Amino acid sequence: MIENYPPWAQQLARKYLSRTLNQFIIHGNVHDLVPFKGENKCDYLRLKTFMAEEFFGARDIVVFYDRASGIYFRDQNSQTDFSRALSGRDSFAGTEYSKKLPKDPVGAFSVLEQYFRSRLDQKKSMALIIDFSETIIPANEAGSTGAEDRNSLVYLLKWAHDPLFLAADFTTVLLTENLSDLNRKLVQNPYSADIRIPLPDENNRLTYLMQESPPDTHKQISSISKPVMAQMTAGLGYLKLKSILSNAIQNHEKITFESLTAIKKELIEAEAYGLLEFVSTDNSLDMVAGHTKVKTHLRQAVAALKAGKRDVLPMGYLVCGPVGTGKTYLVTCFAGDVGIPMVKLKNFRSQWQGVTEGNLEKILGLLNAMSPVAVMIDEADAYLGDRAASGDSGVSSRVFSQIATFMSDTRHRGRIIWFLMTARPDLMPIDLKRQGRAEEHIALFSPETKEERIELFEAMKRKTGLKMSEDYLPKVLVKGEVSFSGADMEAALTRAKFRTASEGVPEATPDIIDTVFDDFLPPTYPEEVELQTLTAVIECTSKALLPERFRKLDRNQILNRIQELKKTIR
Repeated sequence: MIENYPPWAQQLARKYLSRTLNQFIIHGNVHDLVPFKGENKCDYLRLKTFMAEEFFGARDIVVFYDRASGIYFRDQNSQTDFSRALSGRDSFAGTEYSKKLPKDPVGAFSVLEQYFRSRLDQKKSMALIIDFSETIIPANEAGSTGAEDRNSLVYLLKWAHDPLFLAADFTTVLLTENLSDLNRKLVQNPYSADIRIPLPDENNRLTYLMQESPPDTHKQISSISKPVMAQMTAGLGYLKLKSILSNAIQNHEKITFESLTAIKKELIEAEAYGLLEFVSTDNSLDMVAGHTKVKTHLRQAVAALKAGKRDVLPMGYLVCGPVGTGKTYLVTCFAGDVGIPMVKLKNFRSQWQGVTEGNLEKILGLLNAMSPVAVMIDEADAYLGDRAASGDSGVSSRVFSQIATFMSDTRHRGRIIWFLMTARPDLMPIDLKRQGRAEEHIALFSPETKEERIELFEAMKRKTGLKMSEDYLPKVLVKGEVSFSGADMEAALTRAKFRTASEGVPEATPDIIDTVFDDFLPPTYPEEVELQTLTAVIECTSKALLPERFRKLDRNQILNRIQELKKTIR
């Protein structure tokens, strides 16, 4: 029978059969359907239905509890037995629980404990399933925990190691989406075990589609084959797949590659509470101006991914360089070349206790299910925090630990590719930059050669849509007298468009171009730019990717200059 259960339920069964535990925390994909192999096909049940009717189907009594519904039972016989027990208690103690049950956790647990003890003495087998358990024993610091939360925690801890409960056929199951939303004393309790329900993988999704979308029906509702659809829906659960199929059938809207991509994007962003954003691009590395050696290096990674050689790829990239050198654009174009989805992490931090860790747990679970996926984190030095951070009750250090642990999991190599972008890599903790996490450090700089300057000019001319009366290059650009970053070049060409419009001519003339570039003064922060440039030189892990003028510099001299600049800049 146990072999018909999904892997997480088999793990739960083995742990319970060891007879050393009776309390389990089930977390992760708890709001989805659960596959259960029947005689002729696979049934897909709601989690609570699966637990009550299949997993605990042989138990005499199965009790449910949540804050909104209070106490309720799997079947009418159990409800009748409970009502009879309450009537006896009311007669003895002068209470009126048989007329109105308490819904608050402490009152409900008090009533349930007496009921459990009386029935366990009669050798009854029992299970208690607590839904939305994060609302009953939330993650709070000890000093801020209310009396109700503390009392609820005491009941659960007591039931977990009470000799009567351990010796009997009794199980408590707590359901929650994020393990970090629960009180840490319960999670770390040696008498409790946590079991994670993952999102379905590609094989599971294909099995669902093969059963729930018959061949004749599938041809009518989808132009995508089931294997491709299973591959494209990475990160979605069974309920989301059911919703996609039902929408196509009910509304006669055929599923196409474009519509499925849009639906997946919408569903996953909603599932992540808006904390993940898909980065859509039609660009490729061919559209990146300059950075020739870096583009060659990244194209080799693209070739390895497309050839299925994921084990040769780095766990992640640290992309650094002065502001305006096109770090974000380069990474976005890489995603366009490699053909895998790229997501950007948005601000998952919250002012409320425990919410930040819960948000991050949700995001990391989705990334794992969506793989292969590229993850972009801009301004990584400020975004990711530090192990030594203080002043926020340890939230930053716990967040840092979660991310660092996830990034270093070698099972994700070639499946989850991290791109950490920053102009100040020296401010990032070494733990994230070491080998095994962001392994490849790539440095970007403003154009060094005449060819790179011309290439950048042409690229930005296309981007801004500037029309010119003839092919012409500004004199300052040809001479290389001023260093222009990509952002500087775009700003100068936008001014040229403005001047063209203000003079009432259809196209920019060479005089307009030269006048604008002679007049243009890039924002000047020489010391800051020098510091960003030198830290990028020091951070780069490949000498071949550095411009010629930086390769022969003495690293000790660079480090000394960096220290001088840091003392100067406030």
